[in-house]
Formats: sequence, structure tokens, C-alpha cells
Amino acid sequence: MTRVLVVVGHGMAGHRLVEEIRSGDRSGRWRIVVAAEEPRPAYNRTLLSSYVDGRTVADLTLPAPRLLTDPRVDLRLNTRVTSVDRAARTVTCADGTVLGYDALVLATGSRPFVPPVPGRELPGCFTYRTIEDLDALRAAAVPGEPGVVVGGGLLGLEAAQALRLLGMRPHVVEMAPHLMPLQVDEGGGRVLARLVGALGVDVHCGRGVASLDEGPGGRVCGVTLSDGTRLPARVVVFAAGVRPRDELAGSAGLERAERGGILVDRYCRTADERVWAVGECAAVLGRCYGLAAPSYRMAEEVARQLLGLPSDGFPGADMSAKLKLLGVDVAGFGDVHARTEGAMEFIRDDRAAGTYGKLVLAPDGRTLLGGVLAGDTGGYTVLRALLGRELTAPPEALLAGARAV
Repeated sequence: MTRVLVVVGHGMAGHRLVEEIRSGDRSGRWRIVVAAEEPRPAYNRTLLSSYVDGRTVADLTLPAPRLLTDPRVDLRLNTRVTSVDRAARTVTCADGTVLGYDALVLATGSRPFVPPVPGRELPGCFTYRTIEDLDALRAAAVPGEPGVVVGGGLLGLEAAQALRLLGMRPHVVEMAPHLMPLQVDEGGGRVLARLVGALGVDVHCGRGVASLDEGPGGRVCGVTLSDGTRLPARVVVFAAGVRPRDELAGSAGLERAERGGILVDRYCRTADERVWAVGECAAVLGRCYGLAAPSYRMAEEVARQLLGLPSDGFPGADMSAKLKLLGVDVAGFGDVHARTEGAMEFIRDDRAAGTYGKLVLAPDGRTLLGGVLAGDTGGYTVLRALLGRELTAPPEALLAGARAV
């Protein structure tokens, strides 16, 4: 007998779940109804900056044509789910439609965090999350004019790149002492700031935003920082992180994690055996993961369960990352901040070459716990493979020429 799977959300995680179910459901046990809040099918959010650089919506779109015409997949765009009734096993949509389910997967993603600063709602202020956000930003951008990005993490630097591609002069404001505070240490952040500064991006770390200033016509015209510095701004882009969209947990009577997110076990299952959560809205054993790779892994594990296949559950995620931001190579892996008790740090800072490397070693001085690379990430693959293992060469040799080790 065919059963109904309702998926709430058609972002990257929700799409991966649908793909996995359809590719593995040989007997046709599931009919899938997807309630997608956005006006278009899932697209690759990690490539949003490339949309400003000439890629089209079609280039970013994830579903293959065959999935969009699949008779067992009912993709409903512009459909926002407002509540879940677990007793009746139904979800209710904003237009009044009620959908029944045998299994329910919440893949509602996250929303941009906008700091509660005065002026944040002025015209000329944007978030950096959707294609619609980028369309609005493109329409407001004026080449040669300054723009301010609030947030100096991965998303903030992507937004700064978008402003550069639009011909604007970006400023990046980050409350932490250095850029990308989650992925790299202070030394790596310092090198990153110097290299992106050479590309025309002004970096302001260790300062928050006090207010957004109103100019002629009621538009934003500047940003006042916590130390009193004023930055002129034609546009302001908030890219200060995201918060899980877990509001459906309330109507469903499901528990949220202490820091937000729909609380699930290692199988991404809520307290209700018919309800799962995957992606950025899911707090697996209390922790949310804001990257695409963990979201995909969650979707794959839930698909296996729905298909009756063995599942070991979500194993956690390696948050290591190798990135190219504004043309600058940067990588972090393992314990980048040397928080392990007794950890030792070996640093190679070549300011003339514009490169920085750090290895974090266990107290025995031989076991690799983590590292940071900035300006040159050629040794990333070798070093990441050594995590938790004894070094195969002295630290200085590994940092100087890891590709040859």
C-alpha cells in the first residue's frame, strides 16, 4: 500500500531527501508531497555569489527535470505550513490546505539573524539568504558607492564578494577579534584580513554595530559602530549568521534544543516516531549544523529509515573546511583554537609570502589535533588526513611542503 510522506521545506536538505527516496523506492511505497515556501524549487545556496557573477537561476537549480515531472512527487511551491497536528497526522498550510501524512520530515532550514540595532528596517538594508535577496540587492547597488556587510564569517565574506561583483566598495564589520572566528584562529584571520584588504575590502573587527543612520528619502546612508566610527553606506547587508526555523515545533508539541532547533536523536527522529527533522532546523542531540554536507548526511540517513534500510544514524559532522573567499585560500580543520587541554601550537607565519599555517598538537607533541592554513592551502588534504594520527614528519616540514609528504 502506498503511504504519504510530507516534506516541509524544499531547500538543499529537503531536496536531497526527496532524491534519495525516489532513487531507492523501487516498489513505490511512498508518495511524496513537498510543501515549499519559496516560489521556486530547491537551489544551491552555497553558490549564491555566483548568481551575481552571471550564473542563472537555472544554473543553481538542483532538481533534474525528471524529478519535477515525477508522478510520485507533488511539489507545491509558495506553500507555507503553519501548524502540525500530530494526533490527526496532518499539516495545515497558510492557504487553508490540510495535508495528511504517514511520515513527516521537517526541513524548514534557517532564517538570517538580524541584530536588533536601531535602523535595521530602513530601505537599503538586506539579508543574504535567497535569490530574491540578491535580486533586491542587485537592484539597489550603485557601482563605486560604499556598502557595509554586518558579519565577518563565511556568509559575510560571500556577501562582500557579491558587493565587489556589483562594483561597490565593501566594508565588513565583525564583532569577534578576527574574521571567520568559527573556522580559523586569530593568526589566520589576520592574514585573511590583510589579503582581502588588498582587494579593496575594508575590515573592521572587534566592533559591533550601534545603529544604522537614516539619510535623504528615509534610506540608510551609513552605519555607526560601537566605538563611534561612522561608515558611509549605500546598502547594508546583514550576514551575521542564521537561526534555525523551529517554529513548527511549537504547534506540534515537539521539544526544541536549548539553543534552538527541533530536538532529534541521532537518527534525526523527534519524540514522535513518525516525525523527523533534517538540515539546519534539526538539533541532533541538541546541536545544529549550519553546513550543506551535514544536512545531506541527515537526509540520507532518514531516507534509509523510510525505505526500511539499515541506518547507523547521523554520526556527527567533520566541520573542517577548505574555502576560497574573495580569491583568498583559507582552511581550518579539527581543533583550530587549541581548546584541548594541554594542546601545543606550532605556527609558521610568513608575512612576506602572505601565508600562515598552524598545527595543533596533543600534549605528546606528536598527534595532530587540528590546524589552520591561510594564503596557501596546498597542504590541506595531507594534513586533514593526519587528524588524530601521529605526524609523519616534523611540524615545520609538514607546513613548508605538505604536498610532498
